[in-house]
Amino acid sequence: MNEREAIDEFGKVLMNDLRDKSIDFFELLVGRKWKSPSLQKLQTDLQSFNEEQIEIIRRILIRSVDSGIHDFLFKLQDQADFDNEIEITIQGVNIISASDGLHGELFTEDGWYVKFSKYGENNKEDY
Repeated sequence: MNEREAIDEFGKVLMNDLRDKSIDFFELLVGRKWKSPSLQKLQTDLQSFNEEQIEIIRRILIRSVDSGIHDFLFKLQDQADFDNEIEITIQGVNIISASDGLHGELFTEDGWYVKFSKYGENNKEDY
């Protein structure tokens, strides 16, 4: 596995198992698909919002998740660059040192959002 493949493997995990699953959770709530008693009240509460309000909540959720992922990646890079305390290795490749900035891997037409998230990169103007 080369450096680019290792970096992208990490990005795929973040997009599929963190970002997409978080957004999916919300979509299932809105669609009243959860059977769990602990989520029933939340699903009922969401019914009091109209579609425009639900879309605002959706944008807030996605922006919050994306901000958290960005800040996490920035901190990983910062810790590795200055304190040498963190290393993430994928099949022998230290992806933090291989990337010129993990947080930057999220963006652009070939970034992780576009390549690996089923929700793509959200339009920055929405935020």
